[in-house]
This record gives sequence, C-alpha cells and structure tokens, in this order.
Amino acid sequence: MKVYQGRRIGRAAEVTVDGRALNPRLDLWNHSPSGLEWGYVGSGPAQLALALLADCFDAETAVEWHQQYKESVVAGLPYRGWTLTEEEVRRELASLQTQ
Repeated sequence: MKVYQGRRIGRAAEVTVDGRALNPRLDLWNHSPSGLEWGYVGSGPAQLALALLADCFDAETAVEWHQQYKESVVAGLPYRGWTLTEEEVRRELASLQTQ
C-alpha cells in the first residue's frame, strides 16, 4: 500500500509517495506549474488532488474527479504536514462517487 506525505521545508511544499517525489501530472492538466499545495481551495491544491488520484487510479478518473477531491480532502489537509494512505485516497473517492 502506498503512503503519501506532504510536508513543508521552509515555505516550500513537498509531496512524496513512498519516499519519492509525487509526479504532479502536469501532462493531464496544468493547474499549477509552480507546485503542489494543500490546505485551501486553489490551483496548487487542484494539482495535488489530480496527482494523488492519477497515482491511485487512471488518468480519466483523476481528471474527472480531482476538483471534488480537492474540495473534500486536499483543502482540509493541515498546513504543516499530513500523511494519507492509498486506501484512504481510494475510500474517499468512492464516497464522493456515491453522493
């Protein structure tokens, strides 16, 4: 099971999956070429939502659901840092899809 972690290094946000940098998937949608973010509703959090979903699911699912996932999960992640498992990402998307 994959583990995603977000942390702050100074003012920069870093997101990893199993200790490696998470691919922001700018090839699918370029919301934020300046990087991934969380803790609010904006372009950086949209890019993170897309990247997380694309890493757990297929590209089509990620593009279709990332805005809802951003609002439901990414906007509420703690500023200082967070950890999510692949299971948590999958469970939350399943919940969104049934609403």
